[in-house]
Amino acid sequence: MQKILVTGAAGFIGFHLSRRLLEEGRTVVGLDIINDYYDPSIKDARLELLKPYSNFSFVKTDLADRAAMESLFASEGFDAVVNLAAQAGVRHSLKDPHSYAQSNLVGFLNILEGCRHNNIKHLVYASSSSVYGANTKMPFSVHHNVDHPVSIYAASKKANELMAHSYSHLYGLPCTGLRFFTVYGPWGRPDMALFLFTRAILEKRPIDVFNYGKMQRDFTYIDDIVEGVVRVLDRMPEPNPHWTGDDPDPGSSYAPYKIYNIGNNQPVELMRFIEIIEESLGMKAVKNLLPLQPGDVPATYADIDDLVRDVGFKPATPLETGIPRFVQWYRDYFKV
Repeated sequence: MQKILVTGAAGFIGFHLSRRLLEEGRTVVGLDIINDYYDPSIKDARLELLKPYSNFSFVKTDLADRAAMESLFASEGFDAVVNLAAQAGVRHSLKDPHSYAQSNLVGFLNILEGCRHNNIKHLVYASSSSVYGANTKMPFSVHHNVDHPVSIYAASKKANELMAHSYSHLYGLPCTGLRFFTVYGPWGRPDMALFLFTRAILEKRPIDVFNYGKMQRDFTYIDDIVEGVVRVLDRMPEPNPHWTGDDPDPGSSYAPYKIYNIGNNQPVELMRFIEIIEESLGMKAVKNLLPLQPGDVPATYADIDDLVRDVGFKPATPLETGIPRFVQWYRDYFKV
């Protein structure tokens, strides 16, 4: 896979993935709308680090712009597509559900159509651990049914998996969906807990701790996410010869379609997460304990057996390593 379209290239995961692919000598066309869901200046700063690569080019456009997407696919001749662009955020989806329909549904359909009509060899796309919704059986497995999302964001990601399957079935398009579990690290999103907590503690403001601190998350370091994506990108999904409609496996298909979890496989209590931030900053947090928010789930925990078996990789960066790296980046970037 030498020429790759990375959508959401100015985003957190898209930036890190693009840089890794560029350093491997691959050609990357980055696409991003650079919206103002969070401060666009950090997106611009990420892009500035990609622009010096001679094998990188950037297109500013909206996934939901059908004509622009058709033109891009027709002119570039991509080998593969990694779709990371999306309207993100569980809580924001309660406030502005229409933006999720545009980006995550209309936009994703334009990606699928571009792949279908331009002989794309492999579509890899971001799903989310949020698709597990009301499921409580742990660890979450790709072989579990995920038909009970608890936010519009989660529903849109589940819809992406269903849409991709229909294109795998109808047109033989190889599609791999990746359910990311709470990604963190340098250049992370300002709306995520690690960024919010670090900023508030440094500014001596209280932090909002939901579910009274009893949340558990399978925090996954960005380098582990990128390693998983790159390995999956170069491994085409194969039809599962054992798949049967009498007992349908949600994680595979008779078509060239696969779903993987990418998570650290070690859920951590939110209070321990905060402790490590405090240790990294050398400062204590003032905690504002609050109930569970609508759309949130109390715990996530990834079963990654399929990922380990198929691509030989297991995320393993501990929070004690990853959080100090983020804090150092934050201090450097904001000159704190």
